[in-house]
Amino acid sequence: MPEKTINEIAPDMRRLHTKAVEAAQRENGDYAITLFCQILEREPGFFECRKALRAEQFKKAGATSTGFFKKMMSSAGSSPQIAKAKMALHKNPVEAMAVAEQVLIGDPTNASAHRIIADAALALDMPKTRVLELGTMAKHAPKDKAVIVEFAQAVGETGSNADEAEKLLDELIRTSPYDTDLLQVQKNLSAHKTMDEGGYGALEGGEGSYRDILRNKDEAVSLEQEKRVQKSEDVAERLIAEYETRLQTETDNQKLMRSLAELYTQKNRFDEALGIYGRIKESGMNTDSSLDRAVSETIVRKFDHVIASLNPFAPDHAEQLEKYQAEKLKFQLEECQKRVEKYPTDYGFRYELGVLYFQAGKISEAIAELQKAQQNAHKRYSAMSYLAQCFAKRGMNDSAVRTLQSAIKEKSAFDEEKKDLIYNLGCVFEKMGKKAEAIEQFLILYESDVTYRDVGAKVDAHYAGQ
Repeated sequence: MPEKTINEIAPDMRRLHTKAVEAAQRENGDYAITLFCQILEREPGFFECRKALRAEQFKKAGATSTGFFKKMMSSAGSSPQIAKAKMALHKNPVEAMAVAEQVLIGDPTNASAHRIIADAALALDMPKTRVLELGTMAKHAPKDKAVIVEFAQAVGETGSNADEAEKLLDELIRTSPYDTDLLQVQKNLSAHKTMDEGGYGALEGGEGSYRDILRNKDEAVSLEQEKRVQKSEDVAERLIAEYETRLQTETDNQKLMRSLAELYTQKNRFDEALGIYGRIKESGMNTDSSLDRAVSETIVRKFDHVIASLNPFAPDHAEQLEKYQAEKLKFQLEECQKRVEKYPTDYGFRYELGVLYFQAGKISEAIAELQKAQQNAHKRYSAMSYLAQCFAKRGMNDSAVRTLQSAIKEKSAFDEEKKDLIYNLGCVFEKMGKKAEAIEQFLILYESDVTYRDVGAKVDAHYAGQ
């Protein structure tokens, strides 16, 4: 079902849309919402109508980012509708979308309804509608990595909302600078945006090709091949040879050098990649944090490559594996300690250091850093989760429980972070032998997501034992 513009819908629906817009302009939100919904029942692909409806719904609700999704476990009145929409999603996505819209009339902050519309839009080939819903979810859940990534990927496919997606990704990467998934999504989005700004988006009608936008058609081929997520062996080698040749004359082209370093890394030529990064540093052209991050990531990938290359049948495999894993963690710790020393008030770096200390078994050091990391709004709850695990490692189970309960009470959104907190609280109760309290936490997760970790097995085992 293709999305439609106002010129593609029926004349009577166009007239109704005009009335709805006028009602919205006169601050008659309830009437505008009613009219917009009537239009979408007939024309579910009318994107501008759905966008206007969403704006009126939030305007009426006065929803803010801090209050968004507080009704994710919505009222009993809308739960049957959500269940109905989920059941219809695979067989009749149009119906699922309509039912979810009815939920949003009374509760525009219902995350489940937005998710259903996004999934229905995907099934109906309505990319702009999907971006609208994912963008709504991402904007008001800026720490939910899965939603941000899905939104950015959808944006890359449509070309719309690129600036918004970039902003959300940048903020997540700032707090998780070594998350390779986020960095790859950011790189892909940047590539799509570059192509769109170069005129690619203007050719959607099928006239010509983006190759014609570029003066040098050989450069067009190189650009197309470079932006592929998975490059074949011959293409990567050809690009390396091309960039090495260009670098002989374009000695100050930092973008070219970084592209070459990325290709070296892709081909597991880590020392050559590090040599390029060293050359950039020595030149003084750019010594920002992104360059330091690229160097660290390359070294970590080198460790990962060595570990993956170990012979699992060798008699000393376990010793070698332990050795390289320890060296990798030692390097990560040293690099993070340097960043904390350089930026002592960046509590995102404090969080990373605390997690690395935890992984290294340095619990006292981890506790000190994670307590400070709570001042980072984006890492607060994750820091509290790790802090509780540190207490539990020390046998300070009561402190772990209090920390987790405080975080759960404080956090309104029922997202992945809150699920993690609830799960860890259940595990601490289990460790304390408090089976009733533990199963109470696991049931909260079971009732909303039976596939979360091993919650299903824990709950089933509990009732089987009864």
